[in-house]
Amino acid sequence: MKTLTVAMLLLLPSAIYAQTASSIIPDSVKKSDTLQQLDLIDIGKSMFHIRPKVVRTIGDKRVYFSFLPISSSEPGGTGRALVTSTSAAIYLGPRRSTNLSSMSFTPYWNFGSQFGLPLRSSIWLPDNTWTIQGDVRFLRYPQYTWGLGSTNAPANRSLVDYNYIRFYQNALKRVEPYLFAGFGYDLDFHSNIHNDESGIDLKKFTNYNYGTAGSSFSSGITFNLLYDTRKNSNNALPGAYANIVYRLNPTFLGSNSTWQSAFIDLRKYISLNPAKPMQQNILAFWTYLWSSFGNVPYLDLPSVGWDLYNRSGRGFDQNRYRGKTLFYLEGEYRRDITENGLFGFVLFSNINTVSGSGTLFTSWHPAAGTGLRIKFNKGSATNLGIDYGFSKGNGSVLINLGEAF
Repeated sequence: MKTLTVAMLLLLPSAIYAQTASSIIPDSVKKSDTLQQLDLIDIGKSMFHIRPKVVRTIGDKRVYFSFLPISSSEPGGTGRALVTSTSAAIYLGPRRSTNLSSMSFTPYWNFGSQFGLPLRSSIWLPDNTWTIQGDVRFLRYPQYTWGLGSTNAPANRSLVDYNYIRFYQNALKRVEPYLFAGFGYDLDFHSNIHNDESGIDLKKFTNYNYGTAGSSFSSGITFNLLYDTRKNSNNALPGAYANIVYRLNPTFLGSNSTWQSAFIDLRKYISLNPAKPMQQNILAFWTYLWSSFGNVPYLDLPSVGWDLYNRSGRGFDQNRYRGKTLFYLEGEYRRDITENGLFGFVLFSNINTVSGSGTLFTSWHPAAGTGLRIKFNKGSATNLGIDYGFSKGNGSVLINLGEAF
């Protein structure tokens, strides 16, 4: 409860107060059509008598901005963090034939040695002829690790300190409706990898020989295949998503060793009320298989919570399970509480299994949780999500703009 209280206090600039739904919504807003979509921006304008300003545009295209300062549990499991999330979304072509492009910048600091500057982008050119995806990060990232597999108890962990630079860019061309193919470049540079705990040698603790001290450099090309019928990745309405990425890291591109990885990501969204597509009543499913081959640096191995957008494993510490191969499965029920879409809730559960100690598909790790949804920006269908996830020996509150998947 302390975590949630601090989080809500930091949300005051966004006009969120610890009151009931009836008291937070002004009478002038209540009288509006209940079928009209409502968000926190509408409430803020009504409560503080703010006159609508001219909407930012690029040419004749409307740009949707969201900004949120929040306090949350940081993903590395080393304490609390101050996070700010700024996102922008725009249609670069006709809405009927073009997906919503988005860019997000989410810097964070844990009031200590950990900080991050991540910038992510998802660009859809007019009529979805091309999609360009990017992920750039500069991190100072001390983080607990439990070694490979599932044999270590929660208390048997070691703190790994390192700096991290990521540069991922890929471009895919539409080859069929909803089907895209293309290439990309991925770079992962971990430097100053060390352990400050006395008496613990990271190489011995992990029983792994590659990338556990000094630095590791992985530079590779990717071959990408994407199928996506979603119109908006911030808040997917009924549709499907499949992403296959094969990565090759040869030494002639600078990698310390030659290694490969394959990532298969599948998602399905099923509407339980097709007659009202704008209202949330959805079952969402997500699964991925992430496998690596060769002398993969330790910090590049598949790990729960280290998927592309760090959204998997709610209820676990990030990095809790790591190995050569990781299989993950999650299901979530999403439902509006109010007809105007302002409030909603989710129920979710997930499970994973990881290799590294002979445990793939024989040792399963479940988690579950629930969350509140508040419509933050109806123009981009962006929700403020406040989730509580728990697993054996762990529980945490997570706050995000946008859905987990």
